[in-house]
Amino acid sequence: MPPMPPIALPELLMMLSLGAALGFFGGLFGIGGGIIVIPLLVLGFGLEQALAQGTALVMMVPNLLIAWWRYSQRHPVALKTALQIGACACLTTWLVAHLATRLAPELMRTVFSVFLLVLSLRMLMRPSASAPAQAHKPRDLRLMPLVGVVGGSAMGLLGVGGGLVATPLFTGWFGQRQTVAQSLSLALVAPSSIIALMTYSSAERVDWSMGLPLAVGGLFTVSAGVAVAHRLPEKRMRAAFAWMVLCTAAWMLVKPLFLR
Repeated sequence: MPPMPPIALPELLMMLSLGAALGFFGGLFGIGGGIIVIPLLVLGFGLEQALAQGTALVMMVPNLLIAWWRYSQRHPVALKTALQIGACACLTTWLVAHLATRLAPELMRTVFSVFLLVLSLRMLMRPSASAPAQAHKPRDLRLMPLVGVVGGSAMGLLGVGGGLVATPLFTGWFGQRQTVAQSLSLALVAPSSIIALMTYSSAERVDWSMGLPLAVGGLFTVSAGVAVAHRLPEKRMRAAFAWMVLCTAAWMLVKPLFLR
């Protein structure tokens, strides 16, 4: 499906406002805005799954780069390790994204919906911070770049999810502190999101007329969402977001059945 023609001023203002809202909620919930914007573009605007993922990357790339820069200032990681993880992620993203842009839209939609279901259920069943965590023997830190393969696969196939799968691996398997794990995840996700965007764009799976206003709007509100998040109960926020993702995934799966 080719990109849509340039949108008129009312639609442009709507996209800017929508991007601002998505940027705020992305910062509020601490999870990439793509998790929210992709289903919205599919269900609300009728974009096919691959086009929605590519368009969402336009909004995600600048936000991720800013987060990576700011986070690396507070929680720096070894440059060699970050480069190795990023290189593995970028290569895997490029390979998987080429495959993803050739898959049937219905299959892409099902895969993305199942991913959202698993994510939401994992968040709902996640033990509270007060529960005793099970100790794991840390793996060899030299294997950490392999996490880039897992995260890059998610970025290439889904356009999102690299950090969601990488952070638990860095903390649980490699014994890294949460702050360090998040910094390592950004070193993975930020560059791989650029590769994913370039690949989706080359396959004409990006609607720039929608993606650019979303990106501009989101840049002004991400920080505000983060600021509000620090004032709200984390447990309730995560539960509300998980239920929202669960309902969205279920609707994406069952909606085609009603349209047959």
